[in-house]
Amino acid sequence: MKFAILVLLLVSFAAFAQEPRGPGFLPNSVSVGADGEFESAPDTSVITCSLSAQENTSQAAFDSASHLAEQMRQALRGAGVDPKTAELSRYSLYPVFDYKNPKQKVIAYRVGTNVTIKLKDFSKIAPVTEALANVGGITGQNMNYDLEEIDAAKQKAIDKAYSRARTYADTLAKASGKQLGALLSGSVDTQQAIPMVPYARVAMATMEAKSPAPTEDFQASKIKVTAHVNAVFGLQ
Repeated sequence: MKFAILVLLLVSFAAFAQEPRGPGFLPNSVSVGADGEFESAPDTSVITCSLSAQENTSQAAFDSASHLAEQMRQALRGAGVDPKTAELSRYSLYPVFDYKNPKQKVIAYRVGTNVTIKLKDFSKIAPVTEALANVGGITGQNMNYDLEEIDAAKQKAIDKAYSRARTYADTLAKASGKQLGALLSGSVDTQQAIPMVPYARVAMATMEAKSPAPTEDFQASKIKVTAHVNAVFGLQ
């Protein structure tokens, strides 16, 4: 069986050598591809929510939203987090119509914005989510983990992929009766897998402090970084 596999490899390699060469073909070389992965603990918690206010006039709605934003700042301070940590995006102001009325008159105005809070200290997650849940007008809290300092994880994934690619190339070179030479060219592609979130909705943060959180005994999911390496080695 091993002899048959070796013969197949040699025949395949010989056939490859006789195929028409493209403009990027390097003679007396072998091209391989391999994957590598590395898992790293997240370094950032990302909390998102929506802030909205509805009033009879657009100015009143804007003033109400500004008041909610100040309440949110106070809530963050109370949780030991700098309010500047919160980032606002997608500001909107639109009328609310009475669709039951044939004339569809405007009955109110709604102001809304999305809020993103990034925390490096995971011990602040529970205090922040609880504080925000107690502010009326803040809804749709979600939390996930991220890896912002991802370069080190990418490098380790690339190292694994390259090591595997070189092993494949060395095996093929030996099967053809040659020695593996230096790296002639290569390319790298990396991807970050979306981590599993221990809990997405955090609206239950208003539970009594004496009650243990559902995720108290769990750790944050690790974030997987994958790399694919294409490499061309010379043959000696």
